[in-house]
Amino acid sequence: MFTSALTSLAVLGMPGGWEWIVVLVVALLIFGRRLPEIARSVGKSMTEFKKGINEAKETTDELASDVNQIKDDVVNEAKEASGLDDSDITS
Repeated sequence: MFTSALTSLAVLGMPGGWEWIVVLVVALLIFGRRLPEIARSVGKSMTEFKKGINEAKETTDELASDVNQIKDDVVNEAKEASGLDDSDITS
């Protein structure tokens, strides 16, 4: 019984061209006048999502540069404290 259900689901697959047309017609009948509002809200949501992604990327870039700056400061302070300079290290 279980395998017959899986077989019938596998036969269905993805909708083709005519099925998509039927789905679009039904969506137009159901949503009708609200469709532009829905599209507008989806567009605003996408814009806000992209802004959030960009802000997160900028934050991680700033954090990485801060960490690199701190690392460089620590290395320089350690060199100064040990009395070494670059010429002592290479020779």
